[in-house]
Parts: sequence; C-alpha cells; structure tokens
Amino acid sequence: MKFVFEGNYEVDLTPTGKTYRATLGEKTLEVEILRAKDGKLDLLIDGKRCTAYVSSENAKRWVTVNGQTRVLTKPAGAKRRSSGHEHASELAAPMPGQVRAVNVSEGDAVTKGQTLLVLEAMKMEIRIQARRDGIVMKLFVQQGQTVEREQVLIEIEAN
Repeated sequence: MKFVFEGNYEVDLTPTGKTYRATLGEKTLEVEILRAKDGKLDLLIDGKRCTAYVSSENAKRWVTVNGQTRVLTKPAGAKRRSSGHEHASELAAPMPGQVRAVNVSEGDAVTKGQTLLVLEAMKMEIRIQARRDGIVMKLFVQQGQTVEREQVLIEIEAN
C-alpha cells in the first residue's frame, strides 16, 4: 500500500508474513506491529521498539512518532492492496463506527458469506462478511474498538 508524506515523499508498505517491509525512498525497514489499540501502535522497527499514534480522516492519516507528526495520504486513484500475497485480501470498514462483535480468530477457516465482524455505525449494524473461502491471517481490531472509514479490519488468505 503506497502513501505519500507531505512534500511528495512516498512510503510503500508491503506485508511479509507477520511483519511489513516499509520502503521510504532508498531506505527499507522491517516493521512489526506488536500491539494496536485506539490509535496507538507499539511497533518494532528494525529491532527497535517505537510507539506511534495514528488518527485518520478518509484517505489522510496523521502519524505521530517521537513528538513529530506527519500527514500521509493515499495517492489519487490508489486501490487497496492485496497484502502482497496473490491470494490474500483485506476487508476494510465502509464507514467510521465501533466493532460490536468479532466472530473469528486468527487461523480460523472461513467460508464465503460468513459474518466475520459486526460494526455499528450511525445506529446501523454492518456485517463484514468473507468474500471467499480462506483462512484469517490477521485480525487488526477487537470488540469495542472504534474504527475509521477505510481502516483495514481483517486479512483473509484464500485456501
């Protein structure tokens, strides 16, 4: 997934199993998300612990690390990535809301149409369903968590 820092500096995030490869110009870093809750991310970046705070509005992300805030945006026309795996897909929140139920765990087998998560937004219940049969590779949210529009909720890899 490509983002552009203010000033047209590109960042490319590519999943590599449990971690991500972040490419910033000529520099490449390995990033592992140790914990993510309520906009706070505990990260391991090239073996060093780091805390980042993230807030978002539509395609913009404000990321604060070590007291410095940067604005990231998705390039115009950018499509959601397929996680770097040919047969993986991510499901994202269609609008801001709160996670009311998480019906699966990482490693669970799921079938097309199965309800994986339930969001509540604007007094509506939104069921996030599997688009195809697969395995839950990564669950990015938990019950009670508030999510933003386009925030990735879950990653499924096809069987």
